[in-house]
Amino acid sequence: MLHTDSSRAAHSLSDLPPQDFRNFCLLCTLYLLQGIPVGLAFGSVPFLLKTKLSYGQVGVFSLASYPYSLKLLWSPIVDAIYSPTFGRRKSWIVPIQTISSFVLLYLGGRVDSFLDDAENSLGVITLSFFVLVLLCATQDIAVDGWALTLMTSPNLSYASTAQTIGLNTGYFLSFTIFLALNSPEFANKYIRTQPIDQGLVSLNQYLRFSGWAYIITTILLVMLKKEDRKSAKGAETGWRGIISVYKTMWKVVQLPAVRSFIAVHLLAKFGFQANDAVLNLKLLEKGLSKEDLAVMVLIDFPFEIIFGYYAARWSVGDTPLQPWMTAFIGRLGCAFIAQILVWMFPKDGPSFSYLLLVILQHILASFMSTVMFVCINAFHAKVADPTIGGTYMTTLNTISNLGGQWPRIIVLYCVDWFTFATYTLHFEPFSCAAEQGRQACKDMNGVCHVHWDGYYMTNVLCITLALAIFFSWMKKKVIWLQSLDLSKWRVS
Repeated sequence: MLHTDSSRAAHSLSDLPPQDFRNFCLLCTLYLLQGIPVGLAFGSVPFLLKTKLSYGQVGVFSLASYPYSLKLLWSPIVDAIYSPTFGRRKSWIVPIQTISSFVLLYLGGRVDSFLDDAENSLGVITLSFFVLVLLCATQDIAVDGWALTLMTSPNLSYASTAQTIGLNTGYFLSFTIFLALNSPEFANKYIRTQPIDQGLVSLNQYLRFSGWAYIITTILLVMLKKEDRKSAKGAETGWRGIISVYKTMWKVVQLPAVRSFIAVHLLAKFGFQANDAVLNLKLLEKGLSKEDLAVMVLIDFPFEIIFGYYAARWSVGDTPLQPWMTAFIGRLGCAFIAQILVWMFPKDGPSFSYLLLVILQHILASFMSTVMFVCINAFHAKVADPTIGGTYMTTLNTISNLGGQWPRIIVLYCVDWFTFATYTLHFEPFSCAAEQGRQACKDMNGVCHVHWDGYYMTNVLCITLALAIFFSWMKKKVIWLQSLDLSKWRVS
């Protein structure tokens, strides 16, 4: 529903007007569904693949997440093609969620067998999740556009709170909860009385459950939520509408403010890539048990929800990027602390005090990450033009996602490239830096001697470059962008 600025601004979720609160809950649900494929593609599946493949091969799977970084290419179609009777946004959300449910059910019958032969099935696995993320990215376009008209203008920042809560919850279910329930060690230690070699939930079972959750939620959305036709008033439809939105989007990206903001997005996440992609894998490689890692992330989740709530309050007003800049430096600091913790990993296994330090580092890093996410999305909602809301929000969000995706495959390969590790058999050394070499070493009952771990060099390089870019250029640019009048972000 389209709202005006006459509504009052809420100081907390409990202070939201009833209609805003209902729409807030709807947005949380829709973003939660999006978080399920995201958690699988960005979290669980790379985690499962790492036990069988090298960092470089896992980097190939990261291509499956690229639709999130390319969705602006088809966002004008989502903005311009719809049924006015059914609803501008529901015309896309309902069919996309329906197709996604079928894909999830299809993968639910086959993905475990693909993972058993991961090296030969890497292409099939990557393509399957590429399709799933493509559908999820298309749904995200429609939901982002709907968010701009569901919430009243004074409470628009709570749309980013809904996105944070929903996506984090879906991601949490598909990554942390699933991996905990999938782990035999976790189940045997915390749930079962008689240990067995299987987890409580397989990936096949989780995908089938998610598929049915999609179907049920979609049916309820059709039955219970009507979309106000005013949200589509004045918007061109059909091919003429598509061309019009593409032209408008091109004009948008030519605006000096938007071009500068795109540059910020493309460089802003480079410094965190080694830490985000490799830290947990390195802790497991050092000897941290899967069940302990699962418990640590389980503890971290409620803090993320609390952080999202307070970050939303900080992002209200004219300077939402101020806390973003503070969290940027804090997140780089967390990445450096994480490197020290990996280097300090006890040779005789992690003690309680060490686990406590790792948990605190995870919580602090989540706090910084959540503040950045909520504040940047609040700024997107503030400057976006509602008349092309889906396309405008998608353009900004896509560039933001691309900033986190384009360096990842390079960073993962760098970890392998910078790692120097050897195993000698019959006086002929061979490299065991990559997963295949380590597995060959293990099969021969040997020991892989890591002379230099490429994670350290890669992480230091990422942090150093990020600090140099921030203080030499990015900080001044962000302050300037935040000071601009809304007219500088609009083409008309």
